[in-house]
Amino acid sequence: MYDYAHGQSDSIERVTHSMCTLEFDNNRHLYNWFIENLGIFPSRQYEFDRLSLTHTLLSKRKLLKLVEDGHVEGWDDPRMPTLSGMRRRGYTSTAIRNFVGSVGVSKTNGITQLQQLEYFLRQNLNQIVPRVMCVQKPLKVVIENYPDDLVEEMDAVNNPEDSFGGKPQSSFFKDDLY
Repeated sequence: MYDYAHGQSDSIERVTHSMCTLEFDNNRHLYNWFIENLGIFPSRQYEFDRLSLTHTLLSKRKLLKLVEDGHVEGWDDPRMPTLSGMRRRGYTSTAIRNFVGSVGVSKTNGITQLQQLEYFLRQNLNQIVPRVMCVQKPLKVVIENYPDDLVEEMDAVNNPEDSFGGKPQSSFFKDDLY
């Protein structure tokens, strides 16, 4: 039924290029045959490798089972490898686009390393996220030869990859020492 309906659905919707995964390669003959013999709007089917990531479950059926069984809160749960789940997890649209662009299109089955996706996220976040500094667990330090009235100003860098990101000043003086 899918082979029969696929080309007709594409024709009704005026799809010019139907992008499919490699397992539909052997169905292309029927796809084209139905379009030609029914005399309907011609769409062209192309098959490409699916984007497979290491350590990532991408089967729609298995992901649906996780949703239906309540293991995740929905398709946009941050643990899901969906676009909305990835965005909720902190992935930027720029990082995702750059990753997909770097992987390219393939006609052979392959697996892409998850680290490559993470690389593009780090690269993008390094450019846009301001840095902050804090001391969560201060350590008491005693400096005996530091003058009481001396104040030293130090530059901090908000973002080392953005020269226009600013350099706030931080003061160091004896009262800062715990």
